[in-house]
Amino acid sequence: MTAGRTPSESPAARPAPVTAPPAAGGQPSPAERARTISTRPRAALHVLGTGTTPVSAATTTPDGRTLVVVPTSGPLVRSLADSPVGDLPGRLTVTDRAPAGLRQPIRALVEIAGWLSPVPADEVPDAVLAFAESCPCDALFDVGLTATLLRLDVAEVVVHESYAVDHVDPEEFVAAAPDPVTTAETELLAAEAATLARLRVRVQAWAGRWDDVALLGLDRFGVRFRVESPRGGYDVRVAFPEPLTTREQFAPAVHGLLTCALD
Repeated sequence: MTAGRTPSESPAARPAPVTAPPAAGGQPSPAERARTISTRPRAALHVLGTGTTPVSAATTTPDGRTLVVVPTSGPLVRSLADSPVGDLPGRLTVTDRAPAGLRQPIRALVEIAGWLSPVPADEVPDAVLAFAESCPCDALFDVGLTATLLRLDVAEVVVHESYAVDHVDPEEFVAAAPDPVTTAETELLAAEAATLARLRVRVQAWAGRWDDVALLGLDRFGVRFRVESPRGGYDVRVAFPEPLTTREQFAPAVHGLLTCALD
C-alpha cells in the first residue's frame, strides 16, 4: 500500500490536494489517465467567440476521435456555419468525479484543446456508433434532429490532478488505451461492494480511528482510498501485485488483496 500526505485545502473546482503515490505498485501514465477521463460524461466546452457552450455529451472513441454533441439551435453551430475555414478553436474540459460522496469529489480534470468542426454527414453514422461504444447516452438519438455532432481535432491535452499538472502529447493521447477497470468502475463497485467494504476497514485500521476513510476509485493498478484526518487529507493506493489487463481480472485481484497484510 502506498500513500502521500499534504493539507487538504484547495478551490472546490479542483481536485483535493494530495501527494502523488510513490512509484511502488505503479500507477497510470498521464496519457492513460487522460484517455480514461475523456470517456467520462461530465464536460464543458469553451469556444473562442461564443464563450461556454452547452454540451449534451462528449467522449473520446476507442479509435481516438474526440466527439462532442451540441444543440443545433445554439450559437456554436451558427458560428461554425459562418466560419470561413469551417472550424473554430475550442477547449473541452472533462471532469472526473469520485464514485462515493467525498468532501472534495473531483479526482481530476482533463482539458482537450483543438479545432472544432461538424462531422461530415456521410461520416455521422459511423461516428455515432463509435461514440456509443465509448459512452452510450440518450443524446445520440438527437443527432441529426435537434443536435449536431462535432469533431475536436486535438492540439493540446492537459491533465490536472491534485498532485500534478501533466501536458500530454496529442499523439500519445490518441494512442493510449483507457483503463479497463476504471471505465467499468460503476459495475465493479456494485459487484464487489462487500469485498471493497472489507478492504476499506483494513485501510481504516491502518490509518487510525480518528481518520475518515472513503473509497476514491479503481484502476488496473489497485484500489484508491481518500483519508481525511484532523491533520489534512491524503490518498492511499492498495496496489495489485501486477497491473490488470481486463475488467474480469478485478474480482480475483481485489479478493487477493485481503489475504495480504497492509504494511
